[in-house]
Amino acid sequence: MAIRENLELIQNNIEKACQRVKRDPRQVQILAVCKDQGPEKISQVLDLGIRLLGENKTQEAELHMQYLAGLNINWHFIGKLQKNKINKILGMFHFIESVDGVKSLEHIHKRVDDPIEVFIEINIAEEKSKSGFTIEGLKKAIPYISNLNKVTVSGLMAIPPYFEDTEKIRPYFSRLREMQNTINHMAIPNLKISHLSMGMSHDYEMAVEEGATIVRIGTALFGRRKV
Repeated sequence: MAIRENLELIQNNIEKACQRVKRDPRQVQILAVCKDQGPEKISQVLDLGIRLLGENKTQEAELHMQYLAGLNINWHFIGKLQKNKINKILGMFHFIESVDGVKSLEHIHKRVDDPIEVFIEINIAEEKSKSGFTIEGLKKAIPYISNLNKVTVSGLMAIPPYFEDTEKIRPYFSRLREMQNTINHMAIPNLKISHLSMGMSHDYEMAVEEGATIVRIGTALFGRRKV
C-alpha cells in the first residue's frame, strides 16, 4: 500500500476509535516514527500534512534534518535519553518525550535557560529491558520534580508489552491514563499532564480509546522496514 493510502486508513481508524468512546479526533495527533526511513519517504508524509516527526537516534535524525531543513516540522526525540547527548538533543529537537528518570530531568534543568516542556517515560509494565519511571517511582519523585522549575512535565509516554491480542494491552494504557488523572488531581507545580503519548502501529486504535493524544506510528504508515 502507498503511504497516502496507509495514512488514510490510520486516520479513518482513529476517527472510528474516537467515535466509539465519544472523543473528538482532533484531540489525537499522529507522530510519524522516522527510524530506518529514507528522507524521500519522510517527505511524502510531510506532503500529506503530517508535521510531527519522531526520531530514536541523533545520528540518523541529523541526516533527516539536513535533508528536510527549512520545512515546518515539529521534531520529537523518542529514543533512549543518554546523559552525554542531552545537550545535543536539546539543541536539535523541539521536544523530548523519553525523559526516563530523575537524573535526566536534572540534566535538562541545569542546561536550559528558559523553562522547557517534556514528557516523562513510564515503564508501565516494569520490564527490565525498557527505560522509564515505574508508576510508584514517579509517585515518590513528584515532590522533587515539582521543584525543578525549568522543567514542566506536560505528558506521559509509554511502550506497553507486545501482545498479538491487543485486548491484553488495554490495561497498560488504562493505567497510564489513571496516572495522568492522579497527577492532575494533585495540582502540583510543574506537572500538568495534558498529553498521553501511547500506541504504535499494532495497538494505536486501543490507545486512542484509552485517551492517547499522540500515537507514534512507523510501520503502519511507512510500511515494513528493510532488514
